[in-house]
Amino acid sequence: MLATLTRTISQRSGRRWQSSEAHPAGGHLPSVATSTFLKPTRDLALRTAGLRYADQTEHDPTRDMVGRETRKMNMYQAVRDALSIALTKDDTAVVFGEDVAFGGVFRCTMGLAEEFGRERVFNTPLTEQGIAGFGIGLASMGHTAIAEIQFADYIFPAFDQIVNEAAKFRFRSSGNFNVGKLTIRCPSMAVGHGGHYHSQSPEGFFMGAAGLKIVIPRSPIQAKGLLLSSIRDPNPVIFMEPKVLYRSSVEQVPMDDYEIPLGKAETLVRGNDLTLVSWGTPIYHCETALKMLSHPPPSLAPHVPQSLRSAKIELIDLRTIMPWDIETIAESVNRTGRLVVVHEAGRTGGVGAEIGAEVQKRCFLKLNAPVRLVTGWDTPVPMQYEKFYMPDPIRVLDAVLETLAY
Repeated sequence: MLATLTRTISQRSGRRWQSSEAHPAGGHLPSVATSTFLKPTRDLALRTAGLRYADQTEHDPTRDMVGRETRKMNMYQAVRDALSIALTKDDTAVVFGEDVAFGGVFRCTMGLAEEFGRERVFNTPLTEQGIAGFGIGLASMGHTAIAEIQFADYIFPAFDQIVNEAAKFRFRSSGNFNVGKLTIRCPSMAVGHGGHYHSQSPEGFFMGAAGLKIVIPRSPIQAKGLLLSSIRDPNPVIFMEPKVLYRSSVEQVPMDDYEIPLGKAETLVRGNDLTLVSWGTPIYHCETALKMLSHPPPSLAPHVPQSLRSAKIELIDLRTIMPWDIETIAESVNRTGRLVVVHEAGRTGGVGAEIGAEVQKRCFLKLNAPVRLVTGWDTPVPMQYEKFYMPDPIRVLDAVLETLAY
């Protein structure tokens, strides 16, 4: 089924691309701009689930909306806003990394050096191991250390410092010392033309490093709230930002200081026939796949059985990759009886394999089909064929159809 779907859509796409306008620079995804998961109005933004303001005292959601303002931001602007708030409210906070004083490759630190001084926002030598080690030292002395690794692909030279030092600092001192004030930001995931050195998704490599937290946001509101929570969390956090979403995801973002809790997944679409789990950029591919399922375009209609088009799919954004929200996923799968996990990283040793193993243990008697993974291939990310490496909406749709029909 996958081969037929791919061949059909490729033939149709070739003709469409010849007559359509080129996508804007920066790797915009058409499905992101029209996503129903983004909050285009002030009212929707202020009603974001799980959002908690720093000055919040009441639990009345209506009260929280009074006098609060929002501003239109893309993800890199939301990240910049979170960093500005952290630097403003915490005199010990510092931001450092390669080129951050100039604004960074993706402009996430634009103007922060001028606003807070170059002793608090400064460039480092090109040494990821040194950046991580310096951050660990700062955090161990009580400073809030916000490090940037310019691309997640280059986090591997810092692997020893992160996994053997940062993750184990509290454990090996019997709780007497910690580096909980360390946050490492890094642009991650594919951009469409990054190849094997600029499009990797390395979150799975850190799954076995007890003591770390890993967070991946999907939108500007999520990025700001989750980043502020990461900076203030009492554990070292790796905060991976999907680079293709820096400019393509745009929504109204609350101007005030707020947090979104770590370790808690968010159910974006309710359903009872199948659970679909993802995070970061693939969330939007999943959304597109669900639209194709219920309303397939003419080219795909022959491949989508009428009996499956009314299926109710539950879509969950994991958000925190470690520790991941086992309870939310297990509760959903126990209701739906089916699970499909989607991520950009390769299949072997990936996060999806860990989720699948845990779900098999907790939900075995309720499963109506094997757990299905839709992932990148077990190869380096190819430059010329990067599009075919990624779990696009067609591959997600194919997995959903096969799992529903099992």
